[in-house]
Amino acid sequence: MIDLRYIRQHPNEVKEALRKLHAEAPIDEILELDADRRDILQELEALRHKRKVASKQIGQMQDLDQRQPLIDEMRAVGERISDLEDRLRDVSHRLRQALYLVPNLPHSSVPVGADENENVVIRQEGEPKTERDFGFKPLPHWELGPRLGILDFERGVKLSGSRFYVMLGLGSRLQRALIQWMLDFHVEKHGYTEVYLPFIVKEECMWGAGQLPKFIDNIYHDVEDDLWLVGTAEIPLTNLHRDEILEANELPKNYVAYTPCFRREKFSAGRDVRGIKRGHQFDKVEMYKFTKPDESYEEFEQLVDDAEDICRALNIPHRVAEMVTGDLGFTAAKKYDVEMWAPGCGEWLEVSSCSNCETFQARRAEVRYRPEPGAKAEHVHTLNGSGLALPRTVIAILENYQQADGSVAVPEVLRPWMGDVELIKAEVVDV
Repeated sequence: MIDLRYIRQHPNEVKEALRKLHAEAPIDEILELDADRRDILQELEALRHKRKVASKQIGQMQDLDQRQPLIDEMRAVGERISDLEDRLRDVSHRLRQALYLVPNLPHSSVPVGADENENVVIRQEGEPKTERDFGFKPLPHWELGPRLGILDFERGVKLSGSRFYVMLGLGSRLQRALIQWMLDFHVEKHGYTEVYLPFIVKEECMWGAGQLPKFIDNIYHDVEDDLWLVGTAEIPLTNLHRDEILEANELPKNYVAYTPCFRREKFSAGRDVRGIKRGHQFDKVEMYKFTKPDESYEEFEQLVDDAEDICRALNIPHRVAEMVTGDLGFTAAKKYDVEMWAPGCGEWLEVSSCSNCETFQARRAEVRYRPEPGAKAEHVHTLNGSGLALPRTVIAILENYQQADGSVAVPEVLRPWMGDVELIKAEVVDV
């Protein structure tokens, strides 16, 4: 959530930022509601003070005839106060709902651009493998997986419908190995604290993380208990310290968590319909940081490097792209995507989206810290990034490590988590 004072003091700058984001938000309505709210508060304060003074006067009056007119006047004042309090609740609610519609504003360093086609590749490690490097035409994973007996699309559709699939045998084991290895990697090498989280959360967690109201159509919701399935571990991690005040020496807090993720892919109709690139359910290891504001961008660069470290360890070519203003999304002030090369698909796949949300989520979830003992509490900055997303990492492994005989070599770093299996060969799995 954007600081209301900033909108009040810099409305033209906010509108210009929204123009760069290619986004809309009710800034004029917010300013009007804010003015109404302050007018009501001013009148309320004056009337409450008047009633307080009159109450003392009434208490000191002995003559009923003198007291009664003042009592009658204060009765009318009380009714006016009650009316104003009702109006204040209504205006405050409408103001907060309007503020929820304002996206985060871009950091000054973010390049201006219309959409993802203008994102800027800032670095690349490793050269993408081509047909010449393989010595054969590499297969896309949607052909390779079924041939190996580790991916079954038909049964996924039979069980749950489109954009679902079943993983079998060593495919399932590869998925599980990646999750455990990535968690251990971030804990042991990068110093994150592992967290096991609920996969369903209360509605206030969705608001706190900036998922509502913007993404309501893409979220799975259990209406009976009013619980929401998480689309990313970022949601419960944002709320882990909701309504708390942290001490400065506790920061940064670095967390890593695995969760399954559930998203209705309504906004991607017709896109990436083949394979496992875009599904309603997927697994992800998520990194998350609570930081001091003056340290957040240094920590942000470290977060991105931590995601890249996974790509390096798997020895898969990757690159980092900086999002332009038109592709920042709703919650990020600055964002990078880490992309792995998939030679079978012939494209770069986003395996990690890393965002610095500054105070946007912390303001919603009321996560604050004290810069020093006794100081006024301030909002922290929150950072998040996939470390990594599983389906696309699996795609990159299958397509980069495929062999001429149709098998897939297991990356060396994963073999201890795969029971020392070195090669995924075609197998028949009874289902």
